[in-house]
Amino acid sequence: MNYKLSIILILCSTLLTGCFGYPRLLSYPFDSGGRSLNSFSSELNPQISGRYMVFTSDRRGSQDVYMFDTVTRNLVDLPGLNSFDTIASHPASSDNGKFIVFAASRQGRTQIVFYDRDVRQSRNLAGDIQGEVRNPTISADGSRIAFEYSNNGQWDILVYDRFGRKLNIPQDPS
Repeated sequence: MNYKLSIILILCSTLLTGCFGYPRLLSYPFDSGGRSLNSFSSELNPQISGRYMVFTSDRRGSQDVYMFDTVTRNLVDLPGLNSFDTIASHPASSDNGKFIVFAASRQGRTQIVFYDRDVRQSRNLAGDIQGEVRNPTISADGSRIAFEYSNNGQWDILVYDRFGRKLNIPQDPS
């Protein structure tokens, strides 16, 4: 009986320090109680950074963010992160797993949520943005967050620091 397909990660990019052994098959045991990586529920948008993997899952009846420690082979507790009235998608984490970002839809409005595991708090990173946001990513050290932003049908990329300040990135690299 095939409960889940194992996740194949093809992550050979400039974000990694090397391409040793990629693509890599991560095969973790199935847990019908939802306490491991594989469950009966949908696991979506997996991203790996350092020893941590973040993904979304509907295993508690709402689409929430989960973090899996590939060394201890356990889910990481994320108190204060998920809520039943929010649909989470496209999570990413810093290499040390301290910071998580993801797109969230709540009451028909999208936002980029930034979560700090040390203080166990989440906040809307770019609260002043009018328009749609999606697909956030975070730098390895957690200092910068980039995401897509659309106002009037034009998609652009914005970069913020972890304190919610927009960074001005030159458009012309020359």
